[in-house]
Amino acid sequence: MRKIILNLAMSLDGFISDEQGGFDWIIGHGDKTSDTEDSFSFEKFIESVDTVVMGSKAYEDCILTGLTAFEGIDIIVATSRRFEERENVTFISGDINKTILDLREKPGKDIWLFGGAGLTDSFIREDIVDQYIIGLIPTILGSGRPLFKGGYNKIDLHLDQFTIDEGVPVIIYSKR
Repeated sequence: MRKIILNLAMSLDGFISDEQGGFDWIIGHGDKTSDTEDSFSFEKFIESVDTVVMGSKAYEDCILTGLTAFEGIDIIVATSRRFEERENVTFISGDINKTILDLREKPGKDIWLFGGAGLTDSFIREDIVDQYIIGLIPTILGSGRPLFKGGYNKIDLHLDQFTIDEGVPVIIYSKR
């Protein structure tokens, strides 16, 4: 069965973007002295997914600004807003969790739950994320859009992998 994977970067204080949706702060500090021998390969991750799920704000912040990391991947946008139709992009209003759970049962590669926080919150709240891949950026933003909104039931996780690249720990957890 396909996995639903939440993969994104977060500031040390828990934000996935600044107040304006910006993510130019998502970088390492360049010091490789703490790097692990293994490192997380974003390229291999991209090869392992064929679908990315995001909310309308993430769509505006990433796709409409020309971010190319999603080329060749089907994009599902959870939104009630109207956008111009684009190749490989499907807009869904209604129960996005059910739509993605149904998709998980079909053949294909894994499903990347990209964001934003409003979208990911519903997947976390219903405990349907199979794997969490979090890059912990060595930055304290002080404000922005938080990854975890709170009020969840307890979700036990298992540490699968931990790597560091240029001061950025990448922590991979799966459900226990």
